[in-house]
Amino acid sequence: MKQPPGFEKFSRPNDVYKLKKALYGLKQVPRAWYDKLSSFLLQNCFIRGKVDTTLFVFEKGQDCLLVQIYVDDIIFGATNDSLCKKFSKLMQGEFEMSMMEELNFFLGLQIKQCQEGIYISQSKYTKKLLKKFVIEEGRTVSTPMATNVKIDKDEKGKSVDESKYRGMIGSLLYLTASRPDILHAVCLCARFQSNPKESHMSAVKRIFRYLKGTIQYGLFYPKNENFSLKGYSDSDYAGNIDDWKSTSGSCQFLGDCLVSWFSKKQNCVSLSTAEAKYISAAFCCTQLLWMKQTLADYKCSFENVPIFCDNISAINIAQNPVHHNRTKHIEIRYHFLRDCVSKRKIETSFVPSQDQLADIFTKPLSSETFASIRARLGIMHIE
Repeated sequence: MKQPPGFEKFSRPNDVYKLKKALYGLKQVPRAWYDKLSSFLLQNCFIRGKVDTTLFVFEKGQDCLLVQIYVDDIIFGATNDSLCKKFSKLMQGEFEMSMMEELNFFLGLQIKQCQEGIYISQSKYTKKLLKKFVIEEGRTVSTPMATNVKIDKDEKGKSVDESKYRGMIGSLLYLTASRPDILHAVCLCARFQSNPKESHMSAVKRIFRYLKGTIQYGLFYPKNENFSLKGYSDSDYAGNIDDWKSTSGSCQFLGDCLVSWFSKKQNCVSLSTAEAKYISAAFCCTQLLWMKQTLADYKCSFENVPIFCDNISAINIAQNPVHHNRTKHIEIRYHFLRDCVSKRKIETSFVPSQDQLADIFTKPLSSETFASIRARLGIMHIE
């Protein structure tokens, strides 16, 4: 933080202003508006979600209407167009509303609906970033991170502008909402925000050069009847050369649609590849259990949800109820995965390494492998 332009105190240049109250919350309009809206919906025969209290459901025969609220924004949809029209008329009669029409922009996401499915992208935002950080010129690259470069603290390297570096990282993190293909590279570069060097800035600029060549890319959600829940889990064993910790990566699908993904450095040092993969599968398990609870509000029930892992030893640890001597070094909190498997909430399944989609969230990949997994995740060029 630093003193804002025009309000500098030159006698105390290292002091900054203390924030007493967030500017956005001064009027308290969103909360009061939400309370009024919530009461109105419940009075009109809506049911509030058990897990997600911002979700409201209206059922009529075999049809249903879903209303999701985010602060003062609303998104709604129904199995019958007439329910959407009735809801729109009902809301406009009670509140001063705008844009009660087909969804095309929501929370910074561009949304395009067609017969084949739904496209979600942030191409406008990407163009703004390229212009803001002056990356409009220069060559493009096919991957966000080179496979022959290992990023570390680089303590002897030359320091760069910390504010600019953090601004670039923060902007890219917001972009990962629709671009999971850059998630691993962005998260890796984000680890060095406290004292960034030229090598770190070069890695970030490479991400921008990759984005320059893939501005129109986004997520595609095809329309089909397959609505099964599944997850992919992987890890890069001892990939961090500063502390030798592994990176967990996972992604979750509803049918063929990618709906959740993450890349995270593990908290402890793994003593084997099996342990690193097992810990990653435990992370994936927690996400799938949360998704199962959330989807219950949408009248969707799942049992024995599969987690696909490419390590047989990790699968055996999860499926074997006997606590072997070889697994005693694994932290107890990760063994809840074994408990979920025994209760048939989750099942661990083997997948060949070439079909492990979570690879893209754990390590740099070659151009061919990266492009293949990117396409299978549903990330494609959007016209």
